[in-house]
Order: sequence, then structure tokens, then C-alpha cells
Amino acid sequence: MTNSNQPAYHAYSVSNPEQEGKSTWTRIGAVWAHKNGEGYNLQLECLPLDGRVVLRKPKAKTEASMQ
Repeated sequence: MTNSNQPAYHAYSVSNPEQEGKSTWTRIGAVWAHKNGEGYNLQLECLPLDGRVVLRKPKAKTEASMQ
């Protein structure tokens, strides 16, 4: 069982302008697992213009980043 306060995934809008060749990642929300493990709740703060949303597991915080 996971801690319900911590999201299982972060949601990002990822755009890849062809001229620049570099992707831009903008965090737009988070995903939490249901307690019964049968699904997820997705909370978005905005919507991407191109419709592309990427879900990534949160990175573990290191001691250096917590100071």
C-alpha cells in the first residue's frame, strides 16, 4: 500500500518544437492510486494544447535537495 498523500505519478505536458529539437516538460498535475488498487485519480491544473500528457514516477528526494 502506498502513502495516499504522495502521488504515484506526476503529469507533464511535453512539447517538442521541431525548430529547436529540444523537448519542454511542464508539470501540470499528479496521479494518485486508489486504495483498492483498481484505478487512479488524475488531477490536472491545466491542459496541454497538443493533447500530449506524460506520466512519470516522482523522483526520490535526496538529502541535498531537502536542505
